[in-house]
Amino acid sequence: MNFDLNQLLTVSFTLFAVIDIIGSIPLLAALKKKTGVLHEGKATLISGALMILFLFGGEQFLRILGVDQRSFAVGGSIVIFILGLEMVLGIELFKSEPDAKASLVVPIAFPLIAGSGTLTTIMSLKANYDTRVVLLGILLNLLFIFVVLKSMGRIERILGAAGMIAIRKFFGVILLAIAVKIFSTNLHELLK
Repeated sequence: MNFDLNQLLTVSFTLFAVIDIIGSIPLLAALKKKTGVLHEGKATLISGALMILFLFGGEQFLRILGVDQRSFAVGGSIVIFILGLEMVLGIELFKSEPDAKASLVVPIAFPLIAGSGTLTTIMSLKANYDTRVVLLGILLNLLFIFVVLKSMGRIERILGAAGMIAIRKFFGVILLAIAVKIFSTNLHELLK
């Protein structure tokens, strides 16, 4: 596989920032408290399946809708920018309402880990990076997600509330910068 390590780091950190599994620990802890269990393996596998399915099938889906990948990347960069603003400003623009009666896997795997922001980011990254690099970035993030889900309580105690807020804001700024880069690159190509 011939790719640049810097590209892999950019893709991995972008997905890491969008998924924000560390920032989701309080919500995950509340869900675990309600249900008494957390299916770490199932949540990770379902999230991964959704992300990989969208990586390989997303382009065909866009074609059916009549949208090209560059246009989707520009739209996606706006969503990523808004997610970054949410993280930095501590506001919530995209609301999700996990149903306590539903399976624990569904609120975690779909809205939380592989939600619209993540799937949009994957398509935006695919427009700018080799598919193999994006796939490897997804796999690295899934490994990290599984580790975080397995050791959630310990991470929460180590970081504390202030540490989790600091991490969330730091990755929010990174997301803003990446969104601007994706937007400008793809807009430039669309206007040619």
